[in-house]
Amino acid sequence: MEQELNLLIVLEAPPTGVDYALQKGGGNDYERVQRQRATDNDLQFEFSVRVGQQKNGEPNFLGPFTQGPASGRFVYLDIGTIAGQLNSLWSRRLKIPLHGITWELINESRTLVARVPGKGKDGTPSCATVKPFSGWKALGTAS
Repeated sequence: MEQELNLLIVLEAPPTGVDYALQKGGGNDYERVQRQRATDNDLQFEFSVRVGQQKNGEPNFLGPFTQGPASGRFVYLDIGTIAGQLNSLWSRRLKIPLHGITWELINESRTLVARVPGKGKDGTPSCATVKPFSGWKALGTAS
């Protein structure tokens, strides 16, 4: 039986003037939703996924926001031109993994939060798989 789980991504201190959007769907057929331009504040992206069970008993994250195989699901944040900002210098995606979300964590809270760095070491928008990644936490415990 599937259940719904709310996820909140907090993108911390992204470079100003750059657009970000949550990717809904995959391949060539996807939408950019919750598009935001970075200012001096963190950006937040809130959405829901369905959670079923894999054959091995682990959670299986489903729905239009999830990408990748069941054993390695993730969510994309589109950056710059990929987010629809045609005049951007950046054309990137940030991959936020869903691994580490356990049944215990799902049962603890119906909303989980991931805080991810908005800039890489060079000061440009973070891209590829988010690093460092402190994982997902129950709402109210993510600091």
